[in-house]
Amino acid sequence: MPQKPMNIVWYCTDQQRYDTLTCMGNTAIHTPNIDRLAREGVMFSRAYCQAPICTPSRASFLTGKYPCATKMFFNGNDNFSKDETLVTKLFADAGYTCGLAGKLHLTAAFHRMEKRGDDGYSFFEWSHHPYDDWEYGINSYQKWLKDNGYDWSSEYAVNSDSATSFVDKIGTGGLRSGIRAELHQTTWCTNEAIRFIEEQKGKEGGWLISINTFDPHPPLDPPQEYKDKLNIADMPLPLWKDGEMDNKPPHQQYDYIHGGQGGSAESVIGMTDDQKRERTRDYYAEIELIDDQVGRLVDYLDENGLRENTLVIFMSDHGEMLGDHGLYWKGAYFYEALTHVPLIISWPGHIQCGVRSDALVELMDVAPTLLDLAGMEIPFWMKGKSLKGILTGEASPDHHHDSVYSEFYHCLARSHQNISATMYFDGRFKLVSYHGENYGELYDLQNDPNEFENLWFERDYQDLKHELVQKSFDQAILNRNDYSMHRISNY
Repeated sequence: MPQKPMNIVWYCTDQQRYDTLTCMGNTAIHTPNIDRLAREGVMFSRAYCQAPICTPSRASFLTGKYPCATKMFFNGNDNFSKDETLVTKLFADAGYTCGLAGKLHLTAAFHRMEKRGDDGYSFFEWSHHPYDDWEYGINSYQKWLKDNGYDWSSEYAVNSDSATSFVDKIGTGGLRSGIRAELHQTTWCTNEAIRFIEEQKGKEGGWLISINTFDPHPPLDPPQEYKDKLNIADMPLPLWKDGEMDNKPPHQQYDYIHGGQGGSAESVIGMTDDQKRERTRDYYAEIELIDDQVGRLVDYLDENGLRENTLVIFMSDHGEMLGDHGLYWKGAYFYEALTHVPLIISWPGHIQCGVRSDALVELMDVAPTLLDLAGMEIPFWMKGKSLKGILTGEASPDHHHDSVYSEFYHCLARSHQNISATMYFDGRFKLVSYHGENYGELYDLQNDPNEFENLWFERDYQDLKHELVQKSFDQAILNRNDYSMHRISNY
């Protein structure tokens, strides 16, 4: 380990699917800066979130525990459990200065600043999303715009007088130009991160900065200059097979007709291919802005002699359906588009460079990994498994977990709120159980990588299904073990 404490840049986007990077094989998007991180580090090609929704996923990877164990398994909760400890709090207790720029989303943020627990952040520039639907001073990004003489409505061309929320203002689909790149929340997040790092110069102890952009979360509203860089004709069409909805769960059939996320998003019915490609273009444009800001931040680290002692993580909390299987946004779906996410860890000179790990990993593994690399003790209650061995070359990059697990327990108000479901994936077969229902999903990703054919009711797969149901049940029970009381003696 280095003599100086390891610094950490933790860049987490919102709702970015795994296949939106050039280094993951996408030739329609340009992500040279994130690709550079992969060349100068380890790219985990099979990383999975523990919930396809923001709050439960973030609570999971910040604590190293499954959502069900954190009690934070839905969006919109009033408080964060006092029983849980964030990894940022552990770093703060160890002498680190921890900062945040952007969203946190561990508690409800609707028309209020979310309630904070003892999260360890002493620098806290909070902006859940960029839109102007809070009082002055709550959204740090909006405060920055106003303090610098920019009017949000004028810059964004929003009719704010007749709207009560950002969705009312710009619509569920977006499909419009957003604010200029230099004034964008993604750019502002990087500005704030650099300001935080500047403030740490000359101070003892390490630092950690969480950069949590709202993009590429819908609505799809990238700056016009980023839309112009991409040609709609070059965009891929969403995954779809005629007739595939015939054997999918009822809520997916409903959402296909009425719109994803329980009818919150647009319906694909009636969309032309060009309209679908346009939505993909705008989603990719948001990611290309993110890539430019990642590059600006890494260049800053290089220019200031900080890269050698700074670990950089790039990841997302969950994915986006983006029209695949006739669905947009997120919800009680466990397709690859939603649960499979990017994860890259880069620290030249300290971990391997240019390594692609195809091992099954979980975002829950990030917290213990950071502690392990910093030479700190991993708490007994963390269920995540450190990736340090793969990063340093001491362990094979081909295996980490035998399976990965994800959960959805009525996570969204007014969308799939009565659904409780879990995913068990062993790297080939993916089982989705809808608890209390007589239907489910079973996919063979070796023979059906696009997840078109649901094998749940197929006669030839019943023995396999029962075996996977047992494994999934075992996983569900074991995940709920709470070791926080810490047994220390025989009686």
